Order: sequence, then structure tokens, then C-alpha cells
Amino acid sequence: MGLQIEISDSVLQALRLPEQRIEQELRRELAIALYTQEILPFGKARELAEMDKYEFGQLLAGRQVVRHYGFEELNDDLNYARGE
Repeated sequence: MGLQIEISDSVLQALRLPEQRIEQELRRELAIALYTQEILPFGKARELAEMDKYEFGQLLAGRQVVRHYGFEELNDDLNYARGE
């Protein structure tokens, strides 16, 4: 199951992006916004952005977004370290 968001043609035309990059950039921007507002944890935000941990971490650093680190992130890191 997934979610589709409809964006009007006028908004899409106003975006200053090549058509082939629109979905990718919108996913990244949404992921950053939801992570910054603590609506999504790091792992799910990077999944939304379709990036690996390192890439998403670099993207956040480039935007000067402070990384949140709680129990869920600790569990994600421990699972990653175990190869899960």
C-alpha cells in the first residue's frame, strides 16, 4: 500500500527543476521536513528520500539539520551493526 499526492500542473510547472528530477527532489525535501519536525525518525526519513544512511546523513549535514538520536535510532544502529 502506498500513498499518492496529487500536485497541480501549475505548481509542477512552477518548480525550477528538470522533469526527471521532480519526484526525487520532492521526496528528499519531504523527508528532510518530516525529520526536522520529528515526525519521522532518521531511518524512515532516509527510506522516504530513497537514500542510504550515509547519503541522507550528508544531506542533513549540508542543510545544517541537527541529527536526533533516540532509542529508535539506537535500535536501528544496533540492528545494522548485527547485519540485520
